[in-house]
Amino acid sequence: ESASDSESGVDAYKTIEEVGKDLHLLLLDPDRFLFDREARSTDKMQLLYRKEKLYGRDKEENLITDTFCRVTRGRNEAFFIGGFSGSGKSMLVDTLRVNVKNVGGYVIKHKFDPISQDTPLLGVISALNQLCLMIKKRLSPRRLAELSEKLKDDFGADIGLLARMLPNVCALSPEFSSLAGRVEDGNTSVKMSFRSVSFTLLRFVRLVSSAKRPIMLVLDDLQWADDTALDVVHTFLSDTMGSCMFFVGTYRDNEVQVGHAVIALMENLKISNVPTNQVSLTGLDQENLNEMVSDALCLYPRICKSLSDIVFQKTKGNPFFVLEFMQSLQSRGLLQYDSFQKRWVWNEDAIRAEEITGNVLHLLSSKMNQLSNNMQLLLKVMACFGTSTKESVIGYLEESSEYSEVRNGLEGAISDGFVAVYAEGYIKFVHDKVREAAYNLIPDGDKKQLHYDLGKTLYSICEGKDVGNTIFLIASQINHGKEFIEKDDALRIPVAKLNMKAGKMALDGCDHKMAYSYFLASESLLPDDSWESCYDLSLLVHLLMARAANSSCRYDEAELTLYKICKRARCLQDKLPAYFLLVTIFLAQGNPVDAYTTCSSILAQLGETVPDVVTVEMVGCIIPETLSMYSRVYSDDWLEKNMKDPKLCNIVKFYSVIGIAAYFCKPTHSPAYFVCKMVQMSLRNGICQQTPLALMQLSLIAFNNTSGIPFNNAMFVRCIAKNAFLLSDKIKSDKTMLCDTYYSGAGHLESYQSGAKQLRKGFASHLSSGDTNAAFYCATRAIHFSLISAEKDLTSSLKEIDYYLRLLKTYKSELAMEFILFYRETVSTLIDRGERYGIETNSRQEPEPGSRLLEVFYFHAVLRNFWLGYTERCHYFAKKSFAFSKQASAFTFHFYYGLNLIDMCKTKASSLKTKEVDQIIASMRVAASHAETNFRNKLELLEAEHYGLTAYRESAVTLRAYDTAIASARKAGFVHEQGLACEKAGFYAKRLKDNDRSLTYFNQALECYKKWGSSVKVGFIEKELGKLNV
Repeated sequence: ESASDSESGVDAYKTIEEVGKDLHLLLLDPDRFLFDREARSTDKMQLLYRKEKLYGRDKEENLITDTFCRVTRGRNEAFFIGGFSGSGKSMLVDTLRVNVKNVGGYVIKHKFDPISQDTPLLGVISALNQLCLMIKKRLSPRRLAELSEKLKDDFGADIGLLARMLPNVCALSPEFSSLAGRVEDGNTSVKMSFRSVSFTLLRFVRLVSSAKRPIMLVLDDLQWADDTALDVVHTFLSDTMGSCMFFVGTYRDNEVQVGHAVIALMENLKISNVPTNQVSLTGLDQENLNEMVSDALCLYPRICKSLSDIVFQKTKGNPFFVLEFMQSLQSRGLLQYDSFQKRWVWNEDAIRAEEITGNVLHLLSSKMNQLSNNMQLLLKVMACFGTSTKESVIGYLEESSEYSEVRNGLEGAISDGFVAVYAEGYIKFVHDKVREAAYNLIPDGDKKQLHYDLGKTLYSICEGKDVGNTIFLIASQINHGKEFIEKDDALRIPVAKLNMKAGKMALDGCDHKMAYSYFLASESLLPDDSWESCYDLSLLVHLLMARAANSSCRYDEAELTLYKICKRARCLQDKLPAYFLLVTIFLAQGNPVDAYTTCSSILAQLGETVPDVVTVEMVGCIIPETLSMYSRVYSDDWLEKNMKDPKLCNIVKFYSVIGIAAYFCKPTHSPAYFVCKMVQMSLRNGICQQTPLALMQLSLIAFNNTSGIPFNNAMFVRCIAKNAFLLSDKIKSDKTMLCDTYYSGAGHLESYQSGAKQLRKGFASHLSSGDTNAAFYCATRAIHFSLISAEKDLTSSLKEIDYYLRLLKTYKSELAMEFILFYRETVSTLIDRGERYGIETNSRQEPEPGSRLLEVFYFHAVLRNFWLGYTERCHYFAKKSFAFSKQASAFTFHFYYGLNLIDMCKTKASSLKTKEVDQIIASMRVAASHAETNFRNKLELLEAEHYGLTAYRESAVTLRAYDTAIASARKAGFVHEQGLACEKAGFYAKRLKDNDRSLTYFNQALECYKKWGSSVKVGFIEKELGKLNV
């Protein structure tokens, strides 16, 4: 037919092989070569592009599919696709959508835009926000309810923080809407940063993703992303605690050079051991391009090869360029449908003679220049707004006289294939090159003016209306024409207020970088005498700008702005928010000395006397005085009394911060002084936001600062802690810090294992809200509780510790890192003496006297040497650590110390050591009466060992005591201490020459130590079993 349809006969078959190939193609894909020619008139015939088909990318398609398959096994991976604009990057990504959906996963996507009002970080957040709606649509009611419970359990009160970033999370549960409404601004917004935002988002990703439901995050045009957005991506992918994400990033490799954020992300992912793949798409080769042209013309490849060769020379095989070039040939009559031949025909000589640039923009611009004025106006306006525009914005512009005809060009722009309308209410350019060409319709000298005019028009129409996020668009358009605003004094203040409003909305959405840019624009528009002519506005703008600078990690700019406020503000009351933020920055930057000095100065200006040195004697007096005052004053009447004087509230606020600073830079007794001052002020003057925490801290002080042992006043301490929680409920304050403090004091009365879980929640909550000091304090306590209770096996504990250490390096929190490194050495030592996992610490060097690390150093030295069987070393470090023995946490230390004393007495009798053991057993008996789960098994093992030492002939009693200790440890879930009790019982039975019983006990110990994950103890017990078997 081809031969007969062609007048010249050049398409005639020359060999039977050609006939066979064409018939084979026809059988494989009849739709490609057969279509209803009779139903189409020549002038309306369109090229039949297969827009869903990906040409010439089989290798890359297989690679990206294989990568995703690995992700479905529960791991994170990254896949980067480079290439020129129009090379098919997005189509390659789209080939995977069906596979992701088939396995139950989610595909979320964002396209970065160099001209949009959105920042790159907001784009990532927006993609996750859309994920919430996908989850609601995809999950069954039962699974949705289960997920909602997981979110509520993990986030707790922080669900409000999450809802600030992802408003659609409220769609997952009606309960979340009410929780979101309880978010308090105040300290949270002061402390939050992009790191806390990324961690909060990571918590969400961990809960909603899994190997069965992986998330595919696609970020298009990474060349326009910044390090903030890509740092969030790195946070997701480097996570080792449960997330499952496949990240795909596309970028124009000709626009990404060394030093770009994309290159930095690739390098950081490799450093973090995240599997990373990279491909680069070049133009199609001639064979694949010929297939593409063949599809468009519905002709066999052999027939259109001569045309495709010319197209290849003109376009270098760029797929998008090919499409536009072919359409331009059709529009100019160089490619036509011949109704007589019923096929497409072309003039090869004329096409070959075409002079076109190697840039598709030339073709698009030429085409757009022929459009009607209304269509050009629409395209210009949309190009000023970015790759997409809300239909509502077009509606606002229609209300103005200047842009009343703007919508009239929409239908033509859609039919000509420049834009498309999407269901979510957006009009989008079909390709970013189309937007570039549309933007180029505006002369360079007129672009700022057009942006400015659009912004002014929208501002005048929308003023006083609730337009939501459109305020960002309005402000950014006006800001393009800053020089025009500066010439119009009447507009400066209104536009400054507009930028301030946009900045506050960005802060509410946790995009601190964007907020800072709006506040900076607002500040630049204020008149030179703003501190006199518009004082209130100037004060507010500068304070908000400092907050946003701090949250976006621009600490130098934040400090400079705060110092400016402190210098220019009219009174101390106006300066206090700036000083408080300044102190917060000092603490976050690891500078407690400046924080303490500043607080001391402010408190003095507020009329308080802060001693130069807080002595032990001062603390010794103020603690009983405060406890006595609490007993007298606390009542129902006091609970109704609020602290109304702002000055007094500020005094308590600064006392709370100076106490934190004192914890890091002053002697260990100092913080108690400031806690007592807070409590006394509250008892005298009424309740404020800091009062519940002050009471909880008082309970901690009371627990650890009594004559005798902490558990002697357990009931009183419990009462204070309970009242702190009740008061928090009454005034609706955040309970996170209350729980953290509780588990440092009265929480020792609860299960250590449940305490570890609660402290991890506290860590996550504090890191989400930006309070890194509190977060890593919780992390340290969680590790401690987990270690002493064997809440996790040692390998899992080491994994958790290394996770915290990675975060500490990111946050540059050196002091907390030193604390946690002690735990890493201990855990690594208990696993295999550090042979496999190594030891990264200088903890063998004793810290300086007075250092907060000294208590931790001695505790770990005792713990390690006890489990390794180094009796004399254990005794040496225990004797040096008695200065800390009254702390509640020291009861675990006393347990090991007591067992070690008994071991020493087994080899050499000592009445003095025996008396010490009696004292330890007596104190442990008190502890067990108040906290049975934590201390009952310890008491029973000490008693069993003591019986074995002093009542050797009463073996039946002693063996029953060991069995009781083993049962109590099993009940408490302390598998390591269950193994220890079995081990001690085995040695006792061995001394009795009862080898069968000894074998039983040692085998039980072996199973416990295997479960705990200590190769050191497993090896030790295996040796003992070997001796018995021999």
